[in-house]
Amino acid sequence: MRPLNDILIFTDLDGTLLDHETYSYKAAQGAITVLRERNANIIPVTSKTRAEVMSLRASLELNTPFVVENGAAVFIPKSQFEFNHDSLLDCDEFWCKAFGLRRKQHQELMSKLSRELQDCCMTFGMLGDKRIAEVTGLSLDQAALANQREYSDPILWQGSDAQKSQLRKEVEGLGYRILEGGRFLHITNGYDKGKALVWLKQQYICNNENTPFRVIALGDSDNDIDMLEAADQAIVIKNPNKPTLMLSSDINEIRSASAGPKGWAESLSSFLDLDLGEPSL
Repeated sequence: MRPLNDILIFTDLDGTLLDHETYSYKAAQGAITVLRERNANIIPVTSKTRAEVMSLRASLELNTPFVVENGAAVFIPKSQFEFNHDSLLDCDEFWCKAFGLRRKQHQELMSKLSRELQDCCMTFGMLGDKRIAEVTGLSLDQAALANQREYSDPILWQGSDAQKSQLRKEVEGLGYRILEGGRFLHITNGYDKGKALVWLKQQYICNNENTPFRVIALGDSDNDIDMLEAADQAIVIKNPNKPTLMLSSDINEIRSASAGPKGWAESLSSFLDLDLGEPSL
């Protein structure tokens, strides 16, 4: 079988590679193993924090770059890439390209919203680890990792749809944008998962000039649309809890029949013609 080192797989986590309720990737384990053996590049692109992704990368045995906090920052292993780039931050074993505001700036931004909307917004900083665990179903230790935000402060929305529309208007009036994920709202200063994908793909090209990379993106929520539309092949993972994602008409798209990691594995296996052997139960 030919190696897949020219394939860049940018994947959302919650509701896509990870089950929405249990956060398990068990149903995709066979596909992950085959992709890893054939040197495909599996690149997590998530609303999760660096601390959360580091734990998951170890479990999945991934050594690839990853994108955190909805595209706010990209972390690239120093061992795999050579750079001469003034905009990169030196972060332990990684180079970091930061697109987003620091967390403190997000907290300052919240204070500029009308009082009515502030009362509808419970950020991670306000919730604390225990409440984050209750809302997400994470363990307390996992919630603590989720609360180690560097470039964002996700919002648990507690208002009406009409108030959410007003929130979008006020946030846009301040020069920012609202992204809606599987559970939380996110305020960005123009970054998104798609912009992170484009930037990181360019780094792969610069470091591997003779490799014609092909980009696949997988996601299930509104905050994945920019990423899906920036890929050569979009795979929309079924989300039974959300309206069907609508992509631009000129996008090459596949829609999974199953939700979460099962749909992830089935779609990639079919598209890349992977031999997974007997399905795991």
